[in-house]
Amino acid sequence: MARQVLPTKLAYSSALLLLCLVFSGKTMTLVQAQKTWCVAKPSSDDATLLANLNYACSQVDCSVLQKGCPCFYPDNLISHASIAMNLYYQSRGRNFWNCYFKNSGLIVLTDPSYGSCVYACS
Repeated sequence: MARQVLPTKLAYSSALLLLCLVFSGKTMTLVQAQKTWCVAKPSSDDATLLANLNYACSQVDCSVLQKGCPCFYPDNLISHASIAMNLYYQSRGRNFWNCYFKNSGLIVLTDPSYGSCVYACS
């Protein structure tokens, strides 16, 4: 004969807390507090990457991409576009729509920084 397990007070308390967080908007604050970065999707074509690079750099300072600066190497389009897209994303408040770039941006939770090239994170 199967025994029915009744929820404990702890389970009720946890469920109530979760509901309170969801309805008070606190979950959004918790998610936004996590560090995130914007990078180019690896499947993006060169024309899209170039458009993203040009647009982002028309809006933010992309001087870290100049020759001799920390993020110049590797000197390829996907790397430069990712850095520019992230600079734009960070400067606009890390909203998911600021990493959309016509569906060619990807929000990541792992810091994409390498060597002396540090991807800014607000």
